[in-house]
Amino acid sequence: MEEELKEKFTFKVTVIGDGFVGKTSLINKFTQGGFQEDYIQTIGAQWSKFEEELEGDICKLFFWDIAGQDAFHFLRPVFYKSSLAAIIVFSIEDNDFGQESFKHVVNWHDEIKKFCGDIPVVLFGNKFDLVDEENIDDENILKLVDKRNFIGYYRTSAKTGHNVEDAFKAIIKELHDRYKS
Repeated sequence: MEEELKEKFTFKVTVIGDGFVGKTSLINKFTQGGFQEDYIQTIGAQWSKFEEELEGDICKLFFWDIAGQDAFHFLRPVFYKSSLAAIIVFSIEDNDFGQESFKHVVNWHDEIKKFCGDIPVVLFGNKFDLVDEENIDDENILKLVDKRNFIGYYRTSAKTGHNVEDAFKAIIKELHDRYKS
């Protein structure tokens, strides 16, 4: 006889970062397993639902994909409401875009803290498929993760799926552990 599921949890997770860092692609890779080559700009926000069984409990997640372009900044506070965790995404590419998106991680974190308090945050360095791993220096990234008390940092690729499942599951586990007790 199957053991009954113990509890059901519902979590809203906000996914933020500059435009074109791959937020939508990461969510789609994790929730649907797919990747779309063509860039489609998120207007305002969109959400995806995902369910995961963890330790006999059902965790229902709503991933809110928030537009990263400055033109949508006035909408963000409404979309942040009730978020229990956040994923901040930057591009790990070794170019001006990647460096700028990393510099903005602090701004994104400050903004989410302003509207949601000290919720758990995971940092994704996306577009790992576009870099030479030997040239990546994570020192500044790991300092930021430590200083900001993020629960983790993952090099991800929405295109290849590299670390995507592990990264998303880290936030799911953190939320489950936090709200289970």
